[in-house]
Amino acid sequence: MKKDVSPHAPEQERQPAPERRRFIKSLGSGTVATLAVAAVAAKPNIGGEASTAQAQRAGRGLFDRSTASASRSQRACNARQQAAEANRLSASKNPVHAANSDDELYPNKIASFTKGLPHHENGEVDLAAYSQLTNALKSGAQADFDRIPMGGTRRMTSPQSGFAFDMQGGDAQSFLMPPPPAFASRETAAEIAENYWMAMMRDVPFTEYGTSEIAEAACADLNLFGSSYKGAKTDVSAGRNNGIVTPDTVFRGLTAGDKAGPYMSQFWYQTCRFGANVINQRIRTVRGVNDGGRDFMTDFGTWLNVQRGYTQERDNYDSTLRYIRNARDLGEWVHIDVLFQGYFQAFLVLAEMGAPVDDGNPYKHSANQSGFATFGSPHVATLLCEVATRALKAVWFQKWMVHRRIRPEVFAGRIDRALYGAANYPVHPEILNSISSSRRLGAYLTPGVGLLPMAFPEGSPTHPSYGAGHATVAGACTTILKAWFDESFVIPNPVVPDVTGTSLLPYTGRFDLTVGGELNKIASNVALGRNMAGVHWLSDATESLKLGEAVAISILRDQKACYNENFNGFSLTKFDGTTITV
Repeated sequence: MKKDVSPHAPEQERQPAPERRRFIKSLGSGTVATLAVAAVAAKPNIGGEASTAQAQRAGRGLFDRSTASASRSQRACNARQQAAEANRLSASKNPVHAANSDDELYPNKIASFTKGLPHHENGEVDLAAYSQLTNALKSGAQADFDRIPMGGTRRMTSPQSGFAFDMQGGDAQSFLMPPPPAFASRETAAEIAENYWMAMMRDVPFTEYGTSEIAEAACADLNLFGSSYKGAKTDVSAGRNNGIVTPDTVFRGLTAGDKAGPYMSQFWYQTCRFGANVINQRIRTVRGVNDGGRDFMTDFGTWLNVQRGYTQERDNYDSTLRYIRNARDLGEWVHIDVLFQGYFQAFLVLAEMGAPVDDGNPYKHSANQSGFATFGSPHVATLLCEVATRALKAVWFQKWMVHRRIRPEVFAGRIDRALYGAANYPVHPEILNSISSSRRLGAYLTPGVGLLPMAFPEGSPTHPSYGAGHATVAGACTTILKAWFDESFVIPNPVVPDVTGTSLLPYTGRFDLTVGGELNKIASNVALGRNMAGVHWLSDATESLKLGEAVAISILRDQKACYNENFNGFSLTKFDGTTITV
């Protein structure tokens, strides 16, 4: 019998199932060097403290007085070696990457990511094709990846990224994520219920959630899942986020600042400049279902075609540029964004409003110097791009080599077949009850169809769901900005969009909107915006923010040893509310 492991169990308790353990051990039999280095690469020090005094000594870096007489080239070499040694000493030699056992539990692979591969008429993958995929992931050989058969025209997205190395920060394979909720669990049922409700509410303005009947219905349904639903709830004296879901909390993130003020961060709306270019933050949106637009993949034939790797054309763009006002607008933004774009724009907004930098910046109180190449605008601007690619490598390892979690659209396909196709899938009965009931989700879905209405014609990307790339990058980039700027600074003149998204109105609520809170909020907005489009789960978002944060912290630590300035580190507040100095 397989051990029932909580996603939040301590690392030593999170042991993968035997089959998955053998799979992870076999990773890269054709890439032995990958495993040799990964085994001693850096695991994030989640609390912010150095693991050992030895690691602290190893990280003294380029300007260690003991190497001052060495040549410049030798000192540069020493800096890299010392950073690598500090990472090695702080890392587990054999990090345990625990999956949720679904891949081994279901021989027909109904709970595994298979998009783009050949599929049978019932929506299940061709097992021979899936076997070729896993063989390639084990060997790491280019030739094995090239032999994987595809079911349509779409290609797999970057499955080899998790094998790549980087020269800064922890190794991509050294960061840990807890297993996602299991296929048959009540928590997964609650997460897919949230996805359905997000789809039903795509055209409701965020500013009208408090008076929306469908928002009330969503809250009532999600509350029936009790503690299995891990989304934002009202705060009560007994603890954090363990009250109930209300229209004021529904679909919000879990970090400090997420529940303060408007749903969307101020960084979506404030005007900023990109050099001489003035950026007005209206975006191209798509029309809603009551305005000539539509959702996608709402019949099984189309759903199956998309799983095989085909797509449709989008034909419902709005001719009017708008500020983001609802989930459909946000979904379109996260559909085609450049991954670090939102946080780069947040940096431009902070620069435009003159937000003060962190007290740790060595130039903040200098009488005759200002930062530029180090501790100035070019430094932070390029660092946002830099952490994004490293975050992607870390999460792509989790996606392909560890978890291979199915996308919500596929789980909804299993629900549809269980309800209306006589399939004997172990879907939790709570979600089946909700979709079948005229008093719950069934009141809003097309009768006889259990599919999740998708915002994108192609549905999800062609890579596994857990962790989420957008959320990991969001966690990494906002961590950099929280390190760089004074988080307590209050955003001046906050605004909200009107219900049409064509103009901005003053925000007159009771909350002061701080830099730290609004950075947390934009990270959650992006992460959950992907859920609103139907392509990710709640736990994808919340856990991946933490992964990105750990990647960014590891990079800041490596870079700290390389400066000539007297620099004692940046202070920042992590997503869990603790404060560290990096």
